[in-house]
Amino acid sequence: MSKLHYPAGTLCSGADPILLAPADAGWTYTGLRVLSLREGESRTLRTGDFEAFVLPLAGACTVRVDGLVFELAGRDSVFTRVTDFAYVPRDAEVELSTVGGLEVALPMARCGRRLDPKYGPAEEVPVEVRGGGQATRQVTNFGTPGVWDHADKLNACELITPDGNWSSYPPHKHDQASACEVVNEEIYYFRIAGQDGITPGREGFGIHRTYTADGALDENVAVRDGDVFLVPHGYHGPCIAAPGYPMYYLNVLAGPAPERSMAFCDDPAHAWVRESWADQPLDSRCPVTSHEGRVL
Repeated sequence: MSKLHYPAGTLCSGADPILLAPADAGWTYTGLRVLSLREGESRTLRTGDFEAFVLPLAGACTVRVDGLVFELAGRDSVFTRVTDFAYVPRDAEVELSTVGGLEVALPMARCGRRLDPKYGPAEEVPVEVRGGGQATRQVTNFGTPGVWDHADKLNACELITPDGNWSSYPPHKHDQASACEVVNEEIYYFRIAGQDGITPGREGFGIHRTYTADGALDENVAVRDGDVFLVPHGYHGPCIAAPGYPMYYLNVLAGPAPERSMAFCDDPAHAWVRESWADQPLDSRCPVTSHEGRVL
């Protein structure tokens, strides 16, 4: 089995689907937790030296931190709506509670500065349609530099790729400090919709590729709902949604640069593809969601 690909269930902690600390990944900054809370359940977490986003995947929740209370309306599924979220700082005690049940992601990054907690309204999250033709996809920029600047190290965004389309393309990398890129450790967390295009399930699949120019790293894996893929270095992309099965993924990035950035370099062998999109129509299925719900 790949040391970078973690099928659903291999990172679980009790009833929680994912517990991934930087040490587990063999790096320094980037981590991810996905928690599952039953109806009426509460959970108290301590962030330690990590800042995090509280990002509902399914369900609504109340977040209590530093004497503040944030009510997150959430969503039914990652394929139904752009959600609101909360930022919680390092060295904090955070209580999460839910009435109807909750699945929530906590993308996190080890950081030095302690900022204040903050609420992120869904209606202020920019939804970008990127690419062209069969490489059209939705990018939900809830936690990216220039959109959300209230973080020390943490970067995060969501993508929805309609079934049959390609995303994370052209292949790109961010593993050295150069004129076009910064160093970032990156996590891909996948959800794959079933036949209804809304409800995540294990019957569907997609493809993810990560590689280096010298061939030392060359991973081509089938990913299913709940899988995680780690990108410590190298080019990554494409992510391909199989026909019939839309693909979602949460990207979490952090690194040593003093300023947050998601700058990258395309693989020179495929960079020309990006320019070709100017002559291709966008896939009308994008955007898939907005803060008001599904677009189509």
